Amino acid sequence: MADTQQVDEGTDAKQAARAERRAARLAKQIGAFAKAHGGAEGQVAHLGQRGARIVLVGEDGGWGDLVAPSYDIAEKAVEKSGITVHEDFDGEFAAKVRTGPYEWSRMAGIQVGGPSNT
Repeated sequence: MADTQQVDEGTDAKQAARAERRAARLAKQIGAFAKAHGGAEGQVAHLGQRGARIVLVGEDGGWGDLVAPSYDIAEKAVEKSGITVHEDFDGEFAAKVRTGPYEWSRMAGIQVGGPSNT
């Protein structure tokens, strides 16, 4: 029984170290985004079994996202990066996003003369 317990503890330690490395890598990417856009704010959303999505909005209105393998890793990453994290993507936070012609044509599609999806 003790042998099994040691194996489990070793596996848990490896998984924890791997999660810490992933959070650090994501935090580095978030920091690079923030630096390129004059600062950033974010929001973490569940993606179900796929993990969590970190939506980033820069001070200049630029936006992007990253996917973390779990919600916990995403939370650790935004905490390490030091950005402001919002509960929801609405209101003043959502109003900071600046979209260009490409996004408008892709979102609107054929309704307003954008490219068709067929």
